Amino acid sequence: MLLLDELTQLKKELDDRRPLPSITVQKLKEDFLIRNTYHSNAIEGNTLTIYETKVILEDGITVGGKSMREHLEAINHRDAILFLEEILLEPLTERLIKEIHHLVLRGIDTKSAGVYRTREVIISGASHEVTPVHRIQEEMEQLLDWYKHANDIHPVEKAMLVHSKFVNIHPFIDGNGRTSRLLMNLELIRYGYLPVTIQVEERLAYYEALDIAALKKDYSLFIMLVAAREKETLLRYLSLMPNRE
Repeated sequence: MLLLDELTQLKKELDDRRPLPSITVQKLKEDFLIRNTYHSNAIEGNTLTIYETKVILEDGITVGGKSMREHLEAINHRDAILFLEEILLEPLTERLIKEIHHLVLRGIDTKSAGVYRTREVIISGASHEVTPVHRIQEEMEQLLDWYKHANDIHPVEKAMLVHSKFVNIHPFIDGNGRTSRLLMNLELIRYGYLPVTIQVEERLAYYEALDIAALKKDYSLFIMLVAAREKETLLRYLSLMPNRE
């Protein structure tokens, strides 16, 4: 795919021009923590605005009229992003996935945090069905076996497939969407790419792409969506870097 080839070239250019000034890196990190947390939670129905998310995360201020759950979703997601930095060198395992999910639901649903669901669920509006309870363990093991051996595809495509395959299994009762996007970004960072943010404004296109991927095993729309976000992020970083002579 030409877009994936373009990402490879943009990453090479970024690598050749590293490093960014440390103050710039810190500002970009802070901006990502807020924006990614806002958009990932908003996709799932959290009503905090991006500015409310900012004051909760940066200033520790509670927002009147917003539920404790919404506050915890912001704090937990921020902490889960920071956790990704600590586990970059660890292999992807069920334990690691459960730890990420536990952070997502910490203080919100203690019994379900990091625990596979024990009842059937449906995804509202989706055309496909998720994995039945009795097959969750088996399909999670199959996902990780696929992941271990999927070394011949582009890293951005692999990250996208981790997201898509995981969210179609839907192993947890809640928090699968946020966890899947965190796993996708973990894979992008592992391979030296930049983490991306799926924006709430593209939620419908995002859900449609995931639905088609699950129903028809056609991942092209989702690849294009994720790759477009990666390209945008790479170009933004490159625009902030001085040219090397």
